[in-house]
Amino acid sequence: MSCSRSMKTAGPIAGLLTGLLFAVLAAPLGAQTAPESLPGPGFGPAYDAAHEITLNGTIQEVVTRHAIGSPAGMHLLVAGPQGLVDAHVGPFLSNETKAALLTGAPVQIVGAMSLLHGRDYLLARLLTVGGRTVTLRSEHGLPVHERIAGAAHSGREHQISKTAPAGSQL
Repeated sequence: MSCSRSMKTAGPIAGLLTGLLFAVLAAPLGAQTAPESLPGPGFGPAYDAAHEITLNGTIQEVVTRHAIGSPAGMHLLVAGPQGLVDAHVGPFLSNETKAALLTGAPVQIVGAMSLLHGRDYLLARLLTVGGRTVTLRSEHGLPVHERIAGAAHSGREHQISKTAPAGSQL
């Protein structure tokens, strides 16, 4: 008797499972293609490389203490043509660059504006101060350890100029 009872309940369960399987397999067939993906929040605010700007201004304040809701790392409050701009330069500056960041110093910053918690920040990708240009973010906006722009080439050029015969072209 128990064998026939389990056979009676197995039929409807098998039918339900088969129907569920078809429903799961059929759903993606009618789905639309996903729109082009945009960068997500990741570890910080999203960087929009398509809307990079160049800011020329003067450092009004160097902010080293983290404020809740702002991107982590050093910030520069820079007075420029647009008014006072909060430029996020990140946590990976060399001591030499930090020493050059003085109130009143002229700076040039290439970066993208980003809205975070209701405030605008300039996410700096390149920083020029004291005659030096340093890379703070990759072209995709990911923070990087400071590199002097062109440093990878300057040593090589120096080496070539030492060994190339006079009058030769490189």
